[in-house]
Amino acid sequence: MLHQELSLKLQQKLSPQQILRIKLLEIPELEMEERILRELDENPALELGGDPESKEESLEEEAEEQQDELDLEDYLQDDDDLYGNREYDKNTPDRRETFFGSNALSLRDFLMQQLDMQNLTENEKIIGEYLIGNIDDDGYLRIPLETVSDQISFQAFKEVSLDEMHKMLKVIQDFEPAGVAAQNLKDCLLLQLYRKPKTVLTEQAIHLLEQYFEEFSHKHHDRILHRWGITREEYDAIVGEILKLNPKPGNAWEGMPGESGKQIIPDFIIENIDGNLVLSLNEGNLPEIHVSSRYLRLLQDYNASPHKQSEETRNAAVFARQKVEAAYWFIEAIKQRQQTLLSTMQAIMDYQKEFFMSGNEKKIRPMILKDIANITSYDISTISRVSSSKYVQTSFGIFPLKYFFSESLLTDSGEEVSTIRVKNVLQEIIDNEDKSKPFTDDELEKIMQDKGYRVARRTISKYRSQLKIPVARLRVQ
Repeated sequence: MLHQELSLKLQQKLSPQQILRIKLLEIPELEMEERILRELDENPALELGGDPESKEESLEEEAEEQQDELDLEDYLQDDDDLYGNREYDKNTPDRRETFFGSNALSLRDFLMQQLDMQNLTENEKIIGEYLIGNIDDDGYLRIPLETVSDQISFQAFKEVSLDEMHKMLKVIQDFEPAGVAAQNLKDCLLLQLYRKPKTVLTEQAIHLLEQYFEEFSHKHHDRILHRWGITREEYDAIVGEILKLNPKPGNAWEGMPGESGKQIIPDFIIENIDGNLVLSLNEGNLPEIHVSSRYLRLLQDYNASPHKQSEETRNAAVFARQKVEAAYWFIEAIKQRQQTLLSTMQAIMDYQKEFFMSGNEKKIRPMILKDIANITSYDISTISRVSSSKYVQTSFGIFPLKYFFSESLLTDSGEEVSTIRVKNVLQEIIDNEDKSKPFTDDELEKIMQDKGYRVARRTISKYRSQLKIPVARLRVQ
């Protein structure tokens, strides 16, 4: 029996401009220059600001180099490195300082920081640590989960099921950078596509990888076209979307030859000038861009007498209008990105002013995403995007923005303190203990409580693990 039913559904769809703003907001300083270069390469209505021809020529050469890199072969050969070989000018001004070395975060340290922010059981934390410990430099978990489970059984004396392993793997696969902890190339690319805003193109790219990955990896493009029933133009656009992804998400954490640690270009600089904190965006080498005057003149000429133009001229005008509008959108999106980044970082700086004035980690206040969202009136998701993969340079070091977000703990006196401060107190106690008879976790719990910190033994164990401090019997000297 057939019947009709009328229903009203309210669905919010993001405009192309909104999607562009979201994408740009997620991009750290390290990648922003490449994103602008790509837009310049793709949109002829965008031009470089300033007039040194040498700068334009070098930009074109870099854009060509980037285009050469974005080839399907790069996704199919493990020896190729899309981003690891890109070099940055070592003679750039201090405001665009590049950091390398052992003091910088490694990929595993960065993943461990994100793991520490999760609300996990003791077993889940152990599984997460072992999974992260087995992620290779490319960002992949290439060994079977059964092998990791065996490691946990033999080394941590814990029996864990494969269901628990799969559950924690999915948690880590939600971490930054997108695509991390994938077990193969297909999953790595899909994990990145799943995070993108839903558009026709991203949905088609997901479909291509899910249904035709074997044919795609062997370049059987005609076979895919025949089976799928799409045009070559549509297929090329879908492949282009896939080629924008990073096949080796761990590459961004590779240091210079002979050095360890992640390459970091800070997104913000905070300076203490005569007792006043001054915040600025670190945009020393970002290209200045503007809308092409040639394209604007073409539109003006057409608009002056549209009815007298040939069909070919009208088509050219339609193309020019589309490109000019896209150029204005891109420039406006960059401006809004700058404003959102500055507003968010300003709120963080004000909230953590005592720390940025002194560099004393004990001065870090408990702070969660919602605190900054309330100050800036941005959504929590916006604050999360700004704080992910972004860094701030200060006179006493460089810090990931996520470092300043932590939960709180009440002392016996009623003072609300950051968990970072509690960990520092714990670290200090262990540093000063008698190494011939180090404190057990039970003893550390009592000492912490005597100091006014209401910390349970389980929490002590958790913090000690996060600080990479072994159990008492392994600290005996």
